[in-house]
Amino acid sequence: MVTRLKDQPTVVVLGGAGGMGKMAARIVSSYQDLGQLIIADMDLPAAKALVAELTPSAATNLRAVHMDVTDGPALRELLGQADVLLNTTGPFYKLGTVVLEAAISARCHYIDICDDWEPTIELLNYSEKAKAAGVLAIIGLGASPGVSNLLARVACERLDQVDDLYTAWPIDAGSGDFSLDLESDLGADPSAAIVHWAQQISGSIDVIENGLKVSRPPQVPVTLNYPGLGSGTAYTVGHPEPITLHERMNVQNHSANLMVLQRTTAAYVDQVRKEVDADRLSASAAARALSKPRIGRYLRATFAGLTMKSAGKLPGFFAYAKGQRGGLQMRIGVHVKSMPSGMGAMTSTPLALGLRQLLNEGIQITGVHPPESVININPFFDEFTRACQTPLTGKDELLIVHEAVDS
Repeated sequence: MVTRLKDQPTVVVLGGAGGMGKMAARIVSSYQDLGQLIIADMDLPAAKALVAELTPSAATNLRAVHMDVTDGPALRELLGQADVLLNTTGPFYKLGTVVLEAAISARCHYIDICDDWEPTIELLNYSEKAKAAGVLAIIGLGASPGVSNLLARVACERLDQVDDLYTAWPIDAGSGDFSLDLESDLGADPSAAIVHWAQQISGSIDVIENGLKVSRPPQVPVTLNYPGLGSGTAYTVGHPEPITLHERMNVQNHSANLMVLQRTTAAYVDQVRKEVDADRLSASAAARALSKPRIGRYLRATFAGLTMKSAGKLPGFFAYAKGQRGGLQMRIGVHVKSMPSGMGAMTSTPLALGLRQLLNEGIQITGVHPPESVININPFFDEFTRACQTPLTGKDELLIVHEAVDS
């Protein structure tokens, strides 16, 4: 049964004056079928400034409100006025369940960009509560996770049985016009995204081995024979994709999320990981080390990188599946020809398109779900191409699929 949103619904962007929220608000403000868009943020002057900036070209009414997400009654009151919440407020390991609980209590549909694997597990545990309230919550609808999950689904749908499944995103290697450059994109001051990255390259992470979730150290090299392009090595990192994909795609053997890096960068990140694990660097100090490498550590990494395995010709942003089809052992690679420009646009565009799907298609399922379970791939990618750096005509031009049969 499909439940349509009411005509001219109200949407809240939580953290709407921040880096990701601001970009999502810019996209959503152009949607003519909204009644009101509320920019909610701790920084009320910044939220008001964004409303003033967007109002002349907006297709909907805009309002700025102050919101401290730790103020439960105020948050529930705000969400009681809304039909859909776009949550960009982090860190999700602290605030993810707080905000989702408030949305469920207010019977407000919910979409977020959670990219932490540990809170992903916690958020999924709210599925029955969301169903009981008639709420749909889509978690992890950014670039990775998000677009990466959908690429994985495209790959897995070409197989009868999925044995291995990997998703990957670029740091400073891989083909495509969307690699993340450490010097220009990350800047001198570590952002929340870099602090998050520092946490996910240290300690232990959950991956899938022999079909079971296990804890392993990150930065483990994984060499893939990518169909049509050849062999290359990427490195494991803590992320939600293997947590959700192994169940929904019924992965039999191995699954992990990977970083595509140059050899020197891989060695540098590994040095930072070892220092964090030895308690010589805190997470914030590691983030500073990642965003602004010191010359001594970088020189050591340059020599260590000579022994690291290369990314080869791996794409920058891809999904790779290995399994069975028609009695044959197959390898499937799916990567994108282009992406929106910059980390903010890569992350906020999928979030906005998740809302676009709810507006167009209504609520077809309730509960808490990852993107691969609820997103309608064809219209999503057709719309996504319009935000890419390289002008494209639709999904069929955006997605590059390679297949190979193993003898």
